[in-house]
Amino acid sequence: MSEPKPLPFIYQFASGAIAGVSEILVMYPLDVVKTRQQLDSTNAYNGTINCLKKIVKEEGFSRLYKGITAPILMEAPKRATKFAANDEWGKFYKGFFGVPQMTQSLAVLTGATAGATESFVVVPFELIKIRLQDKNSKFNGMSDVLKHIIKQDGVLGLYKGLESTLWRHIVWNAGYFGVIHQVRGLMPKPKNSTEKTLIDLTCGSIGGTFGTILNTPFDVVKSRIQAGSTKYVWTVPSIGTVFKEEGFGALYKGFLPKVLRLGPGGGILLVVFTQCMDFFRTIHNA
Repeated sequence: MSEPKPLPFIYQFASGAIAGVSEILVMYPLDVVKTRQQLDSTNAYNGTINCLKKIVKEEGFSRLYKGITAPILMEAPKRATKFAANDEWGKFYKGFFGVPQMTQSLAVLTGATAGATESFVVVPFELIKIRLQDKNSKFNGMSDVLKHIIKQDGVLGLYKGLESTLWRHIVWNAGYFGVIHQVRGLMPKPKNSTEKTLIDLTCGSIGGTFGTILNTPFDVVKSRIQAGSTKYVWTVPSIGTVFKEEGFGALYKGFLPKVLRLGPGGGILLVVFTQCMDFFRTIHNA
């Protein structure tokens, strides 16, 4: 199946932004539950449903949306950067290696590079989100966290957890885009827009699930590093610490809400992004 003609960067960026905000509005409560489970080193939450019930019962339903301002502000540049960087790096690598179309290995390499690019955009927003989602958080909102971090650690303090974020995003994006390329190649050519949407939803959901399986251990330690614990500093040693003290299962704390979000969420992202790009393509070529 031939690849569609690339669009200018601004269209890629806008499509990614719209896709990101759409996904976060639907899936955010699962992100709160995921973070709570990842920060829980005492096993206070007995599974995803128990965690969800406890949050609502003890803190109110609105707690499931606390900290959403930071992700909303983050999602536009984050997802826009993800898809735009993936497309731009894809064009670069195809030219660099002299291949006319994307291959499986290039899809993985492109996704990994896009993930690294994306990481530099999202770290400050992720840091603020984690501080607000923490059960023990005393912060009233995004600006409160921002002032505290800058006062305590300076502007560079906003990049606490950059190394672990790089690990998380490189691994997830490599898996996500790599699997999407592979699964799309196995799918029949869509005969209409409905079939195209279903194929995108399937590819994106499978890609999101696979990426989540690969990167959850990195996400667990990233959450703990950004929560402010001095016990966790660098990613690989932190993974070893969690494994030694809490067992292998602890490296997959929050996996269920994470995969429930990023599996279907990955499908939502791809569908909305693709449809936006198709719309912008008709405008651009008009």
